[in-house]
Amino acid sequence: MEWPALSGAGHSAVVALLVLRGDAENPRMEPVAAHLPSADFSAKPVLTGAKALLRPFTEEDAVPIAEILQDPEVIRFTFEPSNELTLERLRSWYASRLVQSDRLDLAVTDLATGEVLGEVVLHAWDPSARSCTFRTLLGPRGRGRGIGTEATRLIVGYGFERLGLHRISLEVYAHNDRARRVYEKVGFVVEGLRRQAQWREGRWVDETLMSLLEDEWAVHRGRPEAGRVTSTVR
Repeated sequence: MEWPALSGAGHSAVVALLVLRGDAENPRMEPVAAHLPSADFSAKPVLTGAKALLRPFTEEDAVPIAEILQDPEVIRFTFEPSNELTLERLRSWYASRLVQSDRLDLAVTDLATGEVLGEVVLHAWDPSARSCTFRTLLGPRGRGRGIGTEATRLIVGYGFERLGLHRISLEVYAHNDRARRVYEKVGFVVEGLRRQAQWREGRWVDETLMSLLEDEWAVHRGRPEAGRVTSTVR
């Protein structure tokens, strides 16, 4: 988890390319301005599913998030809250989410009650690669209900279909089976293992690296299992 240090300003999505002109006898390189799809992170959407509603954060959301951060499972799979992570600092952090131009932080809420259950985030925006890193945080009242899967599918879909991302990646502790199942349901693919990357609970633990690409999303739209056909050899 990268906060509570606030992230910096956004990046330009205009890239200068050199294109080969002429023929094999007389080749020449000419600069061409290539405008990659510009991700507009300044727009903070409301995304609605069957169970969850994702919305922009407000300063008041710091209170339920502070409670979620004390949950033993959150601590186990994210970090140990420090004494510096005060309610005042959390208020400042979440109040500032609306003005971030290079990332998207959304509160995960219960569609029926409006209760804040956690958060989903697209950050570490790389405009030249059209890529982001994804992370999520879900408290105990949001687990075991399909809300984590739905929230992940909603923001990842927004990233590919509205922000024009090419790649979304994530890191998850190798022993966090619940989170990995969610990511695999949405279509994330394991691409590597960072061995003994963190010291947790008295032992070294591995981190699994996963990613999802825009062409993969275009095929299954976050439901890879629905596109698989099983056959039986007779």
